[in-house]
Amino acid sequence: MAVATEVDTLVFSFPEVHADAILNVRFHRTLRVPDDETTYGLPPSLGAFALRGTENPSEVLVPMWQSDAMWISFSAPMNYPFLLKIGVGGLNAITGEPYTAKPDFDTEDYVETAEQPWLDGFRVDDTTVRQFVAMPLGAGYSVAEQLTGSDTGSVNFSVIPLKGDVWEQRPKAQQMDFKVCACPAPDAAMGLGAGGTITQSIATPIEPRENWSDAAPTEASVRIVNSSAWQSITGESPHHAPLTIEDYMGRGYPWFEWYDDSLARQGDSLFAGVRTVKQVGDQNGENSLPDNTSFTPPTPIVVGGS
Repeated sequence: MAVATEVDTLVFSFPEVHADAILNVRFHRTLRVPDDETTYGLPPSLGAFALRGTENPSEVLVPMWQSDAMWISFSAPMNYPFLLKIGVGGLNAITGEPYTAKPDFDTEDYVETAEQPWLDGFRVDDTTVRQFVAMPLGAGYSVAEQLTGSDTGSVNFSVIPLKGDVWEQRPKAQQMDFKVCACPAPDAAMGLGAGGTITQSIATPIEPRENWSDAAPTEASVRIVNSSAWQSITGESPHHAPLTIEDYMGRGYPWFEWYDDSLARQGDSLFAGVRTVKQVGDQNGENSLPDNTSFTPPTPIVVGGS
């Protein structure tokens, strides 16, 4: 098993399990949807965030501007299935419970690829998530600070591959190419707050417990740093500042709706009651989201399905 960083991709590989057992994880820049009463569709990728490794192969850095929004994609070149746990700021991004690397098969606190090809934010309920939005730590903006009083400033992954012999028994039609539509100083640390509401269901796991590899999960941590710290650490200029809604609409970028016939995970998570970035800013007397104009998005393009 190995974890590697390839420009803008975090790569998990398990050659000892199967040659096909490779998982790619990317962080995508995207439009920050308005933090209002509207539930929005899926904004597309505006390109992947750059990633840089550290002395620890399992620790990676990613730069984000304040109020930057992102979504995370999971893809396997040969459609190989993986069990994946995602932690944000020390909390499980699916349940809101404290993050641990070991999966809980009773509560199903994980996702499976390719049933879940991406994650747009903190899961709230059956049909919606709150968008991932980068904000400075220490002011109560991050979801983890609200629920636990602290935030690790990182996104954590715990990955377990399907057993190789189980994969070999799968029909060849399932073994096909699959692609998704697309340590700093403390004051440089960033966390993820809850942004606007996006329509997204989180698929219920379908693989039996015994199908997963018996080996311990492979872990990686992606630490979020602000853009000025990124330049100081790497000597590289960060990506462009986030697009405004006016920029986005003026360029004619599309919106998407994911057609998915998998069974959605039911019930509310602990994230259902957290305050959004805008709500925290209003309470603090701060204009935390200067570009937060509500608008009516165009008819979305339907993607996915069989």
